[in-house]
Amino acid sequence: MLGFSFLRFDKLGKKACQQHIFLTHQAAGLLCIFTGACRPGRGLCIRLASLSMKLKSSFLLLAAALLLTAAPAQAQRKAKNQSAPAAASAASRLQPLFGGLSPEQAAQVVGAKFLADIERSFASRAEASRFFSIKGYEYLQENQPDTAAYRFNLAWVLDPKNPDAYRGLGIVVSSRPGGTDEAISLLSRGLALDPKNALLLSDLGASHLIRYDQSKKKKDLTTATTLLGQAVAQDATNAVAWGQLARAQYLQEQYAQAWESVHKAQAISMAAIDFGLLTELMAKLPDPQGKFK
Repeated sequence: MLGFSFLRFDKLGKKACQQHIFLTHQAAGLLCIFTGACRPGRGLCIRLASLSMKLKSSFLLLAAALLLTAAPAQAQRKAKNQSAPAAASAASRLQPLFGGLSPEQAAQVVGAKFLADIERSFASRAEASRFFSIKGYEYLQENQPDTAAYRFNLAWVLDPKNPDAYRGLGIVVSSRPGGTDEAISLLSRGLALDPKNALLLSDLGASHLIRYDQSKKKKDLTTATTLLGQAVAQDATNAVAWGQLARAQYLQEQYAQAWESVHKAQAISMAAIDFGLLTELMAKLPDPQGKFK
C-alpha cells in the first residue's frame, strides 16, 4: 500500500521548487515531450503510435529532496453536509483526482495533519502545489507513473486551480490502455484554467490527433489542427508542435502547409522530424525547398 509522504526541506530546496521544469517521457510509444528551461513554451506533444522519433531533453535538478516515509492513512473527518469515503484505498490515490472525489473529500483522505505539515513548509498552498507538480514530472522521467500520479493528485488537492496538476495527470493516464478520452478531459480542464498555455495546447491537440487515429472522426482532426496551430502561435520555437501540426495538415491533404510546418520544425530541431511522415508526404508532394529527397 502506498503510504503518505512527509517533507523535509532547507531554504535552498524551497527556492528550487519555484524553478520551472519540463518533462521528457515516453509511454506505450505514444508520448514525446520536448522540453525547455525555466520558461513556458517548449511543450510536450503526445505522438501517434506510428511516429518513430525519440527526443532528447535536459532537466533542471531540484535542490530539495522528497523523502518518503510510510505512514498510516489519516482518520477520516466529516465535512459539513459532505463526507469522504470511510477509507481510501491505494488504488484511489493513483487514480486521477483520487477517483473522482471533490477537493474537499480528497483533503480528508490525505489528512489534515499531513496538509498542515506541508503548509508550514511553504509560503502558500499554491507554492506547495507547484512543488508537487515538479516532483510528479521528475517521477515520470524516472518511469514511476504511479508515484507521479500521487504527486499530481497532491498538487491538485493543494491547489485545484493549478493547471500543471491536470496536465501531469493527463500525461499519466494517456499511457494507460484506453486512456485517451480521460487524458483529453484532464488536459481540457487544465487548459480552461490557462487558455494560452502552449504546453497544454500542444498536449491536447496531439491527444485529439491520437484519438483521430483511433476513431477516424473528423472532428478530432480539425480540433487537433486548431489546437496545434494555437500552440505554435504561442511559442513558435516548439519544434514538436510544428511536427505534430505537419502530421495533422498531411492528414487533411494540406501538403504544401505540411511542408512549411516540417521546415519550421527542422529549423529548430532535427530531433522533431518524423521521417515516416516525410516518406508519406514526399509521395504526395516533393519538398518545395528540395531539402528532403
